[in-house]
Amino acid sequence: MLSGISPWSILLILIIVVVLFGTKKLRNVGADLGAAMKSFKKSSKEDSTSNKTIDDDNQNKNT
Repeated sequence: MLSGISPWSILLILIIVVVLFGTKKLRNVGADLGAAMKSFKKSSKEDSTSNKTIDDDNQNKNT
């Protein structure tokens, strides 16, 4: 199904996207996406740390 997509087709699609949205808008979208991913990673790391602490506390109470 994807065998019909050549590198030239992908390049043409990228050029059309840049023409439609402009480089400034795409740069802003990229920055926003990067900030969202960074925030997600930070919150998931904090969540796993707090879950580990809660699990350790529960095990200590059970013994």
